[in-house]
Amino acid sequence: MSILSGKNILLGITAGIAAYKTASLVRLFIKSGANVKVVMTPASKEFITPLTLSTLSKNPVYSSFVNEDDDNAVWNSHVDLGLWADLFIIAPATANTLAKMANGVCDNLLLATYLSAKCPVYFAPAMDLDMYIHPSTLHSFNVLDSFGNIMVPATSGELASGLVGEGRMAEPEDIVSFIENDILDKLPLKGKKVLITAGPTYEAIDPVRFIGNHSSGKMGFEIAKASANLGAEVILITGPTHEKVSFSHIKVIPVISASDMYNEVHKYFEFVDIAILSAAVADYKPKEVSNQKIKKKDAALTLELEKTQDILASLGKIKTKQFLVGFALETNDELENAKGKLKSKNLNLIVLNSLNDKGAGFKSDTNKVTFIDDEETVTEYQLKSKADVASDLLNKILQQINA
Repeated sequence: MSILSGKNILLGITAGIAAYKTASLVRLFIKSGANVKVVMTPASKEFITPLTLSTLSKNPVYSSFVNEDDDNAVWNSHVDLGLWADLFIIAPATANTLAKMANGVCDNLLLATYLSAKCPVYFAPAMDLDMYIHPSTLHSFNVLDSFGNIMVPATSGELASGLVGEGRMAEPEDIVSFIENDILDKLPLKGKKVLITAGPTYEAIDPVRFIGNHSSGKMGFEIAKASANLGAEVILITGPTHEKVSFSHIKVIPVISASDMYNEVHKYFEFVDIAILSAAVADYKPKEVSNQKIKKKDAALTLELEKTQDILASLGKIKTKQFLVGFALETNDELENAKGKLKSKNLNLIVLNSLNDKGAGFKSDTNKVTFIDDEETVTEYQLKSKADVASDLLNKILQQINA
């Protein structure tokens, strides 16, 4: 999954011959999982048709403030377009449009939208060599850079004039890659490694039966996705679950038992910066595991159980630089029990949720949590989606790390 997945991308197209490449650019953004809308200057429609771009983006293409449809004027709001976008990419960006952007000229829908945009703005210059190196163009580059706009550098190659030199718009694949890398480089967890555990563990009774719990793994998977979206390299160690994730920065390691999870966690722990143990690990396992299916003979079956290894406590004993987060699922004396675990297991933060809270706990898409940090500061949240809880958790971790 690309870092662009789920992002709203507004593509601005100006009147340069490189506009023909924008069909491929739209397809690549869509393939990355982004939502794409296109705004064109009127003259750019001479180089590529709105119909092509509308078909590829699955959205209307905008090129004027008013659409005439069955004699009814339909207003295209530049404000709405600018606020909708998470990213605004102007490609190709001609010398004419760049000069207007630099000087606040607003004579078409694209430029009005640019002035209304609150999101990061990227521009990919495309023009002939002499135009590219002209002092006025270089001035536009400097002014736009001072505005915080980001240039996708042009490349050298054969130009429309027949000259060979700088000014050729970057290829669509390179534009996408540039934007992805630029976003990743600015993310707060860039360069950090995060270890996350998720799901239940299954403790075998015999080859058929096991002791388990109702954990779905949803919370851990949401934390993994949120961590990756903040630029982290994620190691997700998960017990049996139906949850799936496809993200280039998440390495998924499936395990079955508490012992399996213990071994995998300890294999990676020394190399990570943050460890978030959200898995519902079994506290007990059968002392003896039958090699064959136990036959149903007697009215009752007695199993002797023994404790599993406490993964969280074992990490608390050996942690050095790692920021260690645990989860506590309680049914009574919730706050005091969570504070006890925070201290006894040497955690930096514990996430408390209660089975007494409706919508919290296993299998649900929502959770209601309380954070307790190592100074015993208690922060309680209302019922939220697990995706929002994951976001809150990572924000809390970043606050403590950067304090």
